[in-house]
Parts: sequence; structure tokens; C-alpha cells
Amino acid sequence: MMVAGSPTGRFDARCFCTVLNRAQGGRSGACGGNLAHAVGGRHLIPAPASLWAKLAAILARMRLALYEPDIPQNTGTILRMAACLGVPVDVIGPTGFDMTDRALKRAALDYLDHVEIARHASFAAFEAVRRARGSRLVLLTTQGEMAYTAFAFQRGDTLLLGRESAGVPPLVHRAADARLRILMRSGLRSLNVAVAAAMVLGEALRQVGATPRSPAT
Repeated sequence: MMVAGSPTGRFDARCFCTVLNRAQGGRSGACGGNLAHAVGGRHLIPAPASLWAKLAAILARMRLALYEPDIPQNTGTILRMAACLGVPVDVIGPTGFDMTDRALKRAALDYLDHVEIARHASFAAFEAVRRARGSRLVLLTTQGEMAYTAFAFQRGDTLLLGRESAGVPPLVHRAADARLRILMRSGLRSLNVAVAAAMVLGEALRQVGATPRSPAT
């Protein structure tokens, strides 16, 4: 691979590994702030700082977030789906049930061991983590201005689902970067939250090319 601005015109694999490490939160490496790796006093890749943002976008992962969920069966079903699709899940408390593995296993079965779950004591705690991650908050709501099929998803988006009994409060609506809805026949109230999650997540992963690949046959 050729790199513009490199004295040798060649890609330095050691530098790239260091950049990957740092983009994922590591501290090791000698690349420095301009993504340059010094070898023998020469910088092989004096890349622009904007490459950091591009690299972060490549490494970003789409996430699901559940706001104060009420029903353990729905949460278990969503966690099982997330395990199968390789999507991390944020659970924002307080929840309406015991969030222990034992309480969730009836719906999620043995899939709980295969899903990454982050638990947050409050929406404020969740927001601090999300903002630090640089993830857009995409709220799924019957009050949404845009159909989810018309929205351009990004790899690092966090898809937020509201509480089964009450949705989300105005504070959460205001914090959302986008509010999406699923078009339905008039006169009907809403879909089950796990069904809604599956529909929108499936479309989002398809758009960004992040659906799991079938094993080689």
C-alpha cells in the first residue's frame, strides 16, 4: 500500500498497528499526534490529523440502547438478537425488573454469554459515555419525524428504544440526534419493542455493510 507524503512511498505496518491500538483506546506506540512513525529519525507516514477521524469511523460499532426497560422477556429477546448480530447493548436504568443473568435467561437462553452489555445507572451516565464515544443518538419513537427507511445510518450510531410503558421523557427526545419511526397502518398504536428493534437494526446494519457474514462452505 502506498502512502502519500511518505519518503519511501510505502506503508509502514508497524505504524498502522500502533494507530489501530491508539484508536481503540490503547496507550502504546510511537506514532505521535500526526500519525507518524519514526524509524531511524525519519517519519514514514506524516499523515494529516483528519485521518484519526476516518480511522475512528472505520472502527466504530453500531449499538442498541434500552431506556429503562419494563419487561424482561423483551429485553432478553433483544439481547439474544444482539448476540447473533454482534451488536453491543447499553441498558439504561433503573429497569422495571431484576437485571441479573438469571432473570434474563428465560428469553435469552444461553446467548447472554455472547453479547456485550453495558449497564448505566441513569440516562446522564449513559450520555457521558456516548458523547465520549462520539456516537449519534438515534431514537426510535412513534413521534419520529422521519421513516427509518429514509434515514442514512452510520456505523457508530446508537439506536435507542424507549420504555414499553411510557417511551422516553422530553429530555431524551431533546438529546436525540435523529428521531425515527416505523410506518404503520392508521388506527394501530405501536409494535412490540423487540420487533421494532429487529426491523430498524436490520436496515441499519444493511446500509453500513455490517451484517454478519455467512460461514464459508
